[in-house]
Amino acid sequence: MLKRIINTDDSKTTIIIRLIVGVVFLSEGIQKWLFPELRGAGRFEKIGLPSPEFLGNFVGFFEILCGLLLLIGLFSRLASIPLIIIMVVAFATTKSEVYSEKGFWELLHGSRTDLAMFLGSIFLLIKGSSNWSVDKRLMKNGK
Repeated sequence: MLKRIINTDDSKTTIIIRLIVGVVFLSEGIQKWLFPELRGAGRFEKIGLPSPEFLGNFVGFFEILCGLLLLIGLFSRLASIPLIIIMVVAFATTKSEVYSEKGFWELLHGSRTDLAMFLGSIFLLIKGSSNWSVDKRLMKNGK
């Protein structure tokens, strides 16, 4: 099972996606703890999510943890799963109102970062960590 999770190829460009997605999620997670009223519990309460204090810390924790895992390329496939879920929930809770009030094009404009992080996470779920990663080193040592 572990081999299937860390199995990856020799692509030298996947690191770009790992760095982009990892840095953005790490930064967002840290901000949820540094600025809870603006980015964490306060934001979650404003959009009507239940238990905003818990969810702010919970989501922030997973963004930090999974962002770090992506940055070093350790269990990137597993780390991508919570990030995909976070993006689906973020999109569903914050963008449906934009669509209904301002239309499709404003939705796309306001969702560009969300869509990029969502698609980047899906890419990493499919592709894995690739070259220059802990997963690749574990694969080499496991042979």
